Amino acid sequence: MAFSKESRRLKIRKRIRASVNGTSDRPRLSIFRSNKEIYAQIVNDVEGTTLVSASSRDKAIVDATGTKSEIAALVGKSIAEKALAANIETVAFDRGGYLYHGRIKSLADGAREGGLKF
Repeated sequence: MAFSKESRRLKIRKRIRASVNGTSDRPRLSIFRSNKEIYAQIVNDVEGTTLVSASSRDKAIVDATGTKSEIAALVGKSIAEKALAANIETVAFDRGGYLYHGRIKSLADGAREGGLKF
């Protein structure tokens, strides 16, 4: 019985979310990747609120040129800047069921460069 890519990703995502959850001390950095764009948000799961968000559709990033991985790194730096402005230094990384390479890795590296710890 073959699973589709999406059902496989959702199964992995469910397994990750069983152990990774965001609190007020250490919120969760959640990532969603579409074919064209990439989105990141920092979430407090206890209260059910999004504290900070950034995406490749933000005005500052939309004008940037480069590969999708380079733009993902810019999104990582952007979310790190916004998080530090909101007094968030450490986060729990939630890759959303995606494999840790390519755009997901670029975003994570960009966030670390920007000053986030995870």
